[in-house]
Amino acid sequence: MLLKELAPQVLGVLVRRYGQFDSAEDAVQEALLAASVQWPREGIPDNPRAWLTSVASRRLIDEFRSENARRRREVDVTLGDTTPDVSDRDDTLDLLFLCAHPALSGPSQLALTLRAVGGLTTAEIAQAFLVPESTMAQRISRAKQLIRRSGRGFESPPEAERGERLRVVRQVLYLIFNEGYTASGGPALQRAELTAEAIRLARMLHKLLPDDTETKGLLALMLLTDARTKARTDRGGNLIPLDSQDRSLWNKEQITEGVSLVSASLGRGPLGPYQIQAAIAALHDEATSDAETDWAQILALYEVLERISPGPVVTLNRAVAVARAQGPLAGLAVLADLDGDARMEGNHRVEAVRAHLLERAGFRQEAQAAFARAAKLTASAPERRYLEGKALTLLEQ
Repeated sequence: MLLKELAPQVLGVLVRRYGQFDSAEDAVQEALLAASVQWPREGIPDNPRAWLTSVASRRLIDEFRSENARRRREVDVTLGDTTPDVSDRDDTLDLLFLCAHPALSGPSQLALTLRAVGGLTTAEIAQAFLVPESTMAQRISRAKQLIRRSGRGFESPPEAERGERLRVVRQVLYLIFNEGYTASGGPALQRAELTAEAIRLARMLHKLLPDDTETKGLLALMLLTDARTKARTDRGGNLIPLDSQDRSLWNKEQITEGVSLVSASLGRGPLGPYQIQAAIAALHDEATSDAETDWAQILALYEVLERISPGPVVTLNRAVAVARAQGPLAGLAVLADLDGDARMEGNHRVEAVRAHLLERAGFRQEAQAAFARAAKLTASAPERRYLEGKALTLLEQ
């Protein structure tokens, strides 16, 4: 864990000083490997970050020296001062900003963040997003090339860009969390390594920006959501919906921390979507049962969320809240707003919500057909089994 925490800090130092992302990353990996061999035998040094930075810097300078004839420019830059940078400055935030570079596509931002800041291997990232390792390697390589061609240095973005870049950083971390919490495909409902990594990085961001209320809200949202993990599947890996979960299995420590964080964020700064979603998650987690859930308050929060951060997913979730607070027919009326929305085309969750609301309204035949359609649209095996099971049950009734 110590090496994983120090890796982005050391990489940040090298990228800031030498400006060679690829070479710096390779040098850091070599330093981490050396540490994993030497530290168990010789003990952890007094200043482990300085040790890693020193080793990685030497590796990088050796590489530049070995290519002296072909890479004279890099040699001129680096050989003037070979003293490693061992200051207390933490460059992790700048590294996160670099990974959220506006020239990169969303998938590239995700991949580069997990590679450079999260410390995951290319193979691990490829496995998480269900693509071949060669494809992910190309994606990461292209991302680095785009950053290099952009001409931007490693310095913090201008003040005018900082807010937008921070918004993208939060979004990237939340996308990583969501892919871990409900995998877009594959045999398992969730990927614990991704949710854990997203929470770790969100903690890191919160530590770097302790007064940023939206970052606090993001961390709270992750903790409050992840707290339900153990209750989401049975022993066979089959999905258990929220209203049927054994709440005694929910992680009370995470709930307590998440509630504390969201309470500390609300009213302390500009209201943002992560704070509102965290407040909604807190209402779910603090309810002793599904029947005790304050759906009227949850609906009110979704209405606020839709005003400040509108989108089809928010509308979908509001439809569920409307159905629970005002009845399934009212929820179906809200859901109709998404009919024909190209952004949700092929999204199984629209049909899944429609099926549940039709079932609650007593339209079993229509619900059965909607469950069957949703099952065909999802790439997640546990979700497909659950939806097919619901369709079969209704068919037999």
